[in-house]
Amino acid sequence: MLETVNLKKVFKQNVAADDVNLYLDQGESVGLLGPNGAGKSTTISMISTLLRPTSGDVKWHGKSVIKNPNEIRDVLGVVPQEIALYKELSALENLKFFGKIYGLKGKQLDKKIQEVLEIVGLTERQKDLVKTYSGGMKRRINIAVALLHEPVIIIMDEPTVGIDPQSRNYILEMVRQLKEEKGMTVLYTSHYMEEVERLCDRIYIMDHGKVIATGTKEELTSILSSEETIIVDFDRPYPNLVNKLEKNESILQVTETDNGIKLIVPKGSRQLGTIFNLAEKEEAQITSINVQVPTLEDVFLHLTGRKLRD
Repeated sequence: MLETVNLKKVFKQNVAADDVNLYLDQGESVGLLGPNGAGKSTTISMISTLLRPTSGDVKWHGKSVIKNPNEIRDVLGVVPQEIALYKELSALENLKFFGKIYGLKGKQLDKKIQEVLEIVGLTERQKDLVKTYSGGMKRRINIAVALLHEPVIIIMDEPTVGIDPQSRNYILEMVRQLKEEKGMTVLYTSHYMEEVERLCDRIYIMDHGKVIATGTKEELTSILSSEETIIVDFDRPYPNLVNKLEKNESILQVTETDNGIKLIVPKGSRQLGTIFNLAEKEEAQITSINVQVPTLEDVFLHLTGRKLRD
């Protein structure tokens, strides 16, 4: 349905996207993960025809989007990371304005406005000024604008950033319904790993402008199938303990958590004894310890060496 072919964008000496190849099938939800500066937003801008690539192509049903941008513009909805609304206007006035840009008018426009307001749950607040809305409500109207023209594919660039948990859950459920009930194709980027795990059929991981891994959640976590994760919580931080564990060559990765540390170790390496011995020497009090299979976040850290927000 949609694919990028060796998509590249260079800004002076900076290669923002480097031979990016990805595809989306009809009705599929695809996640795009990567730390800040990985090239996600640049890739999205090229797919949505807002930015012309240095080389490569974007194809929509086999036709070049670079040569013929209108091939995709009429069927594409984009939810940008930044709120793109007129705050001094009401939600209704915003939707009328953007709807006319889409070429909608009259009764057709009025009908679509009420439909998208129903989807985002803001019918009762449609006449209120956007500047009076909470962050979550602004995000939802931002999504409503992208849905006005009944897009076949929608790109959502961090649509839940900076909002309350209730609004976040509402948006996630809305995205799920758009995919499952309306058959919409979704390209979804997020700083929240659990969102991508919850919504996406397949996942691409980007870093330094390149796609470094792709697959389902199960396929990606199988990258660390020969490892296991040990999560240890302490009564307080112990920096010396972390430093000593990092020097242990048998331990593949050490990450500090809010309450302690997370280790990735080879299966069967029996590192629990090492942890207990070091904790005793540092007089560190262990409050809990848990051994589990690696998660998608563990794979992300393993591949990029960085947390998602770095």
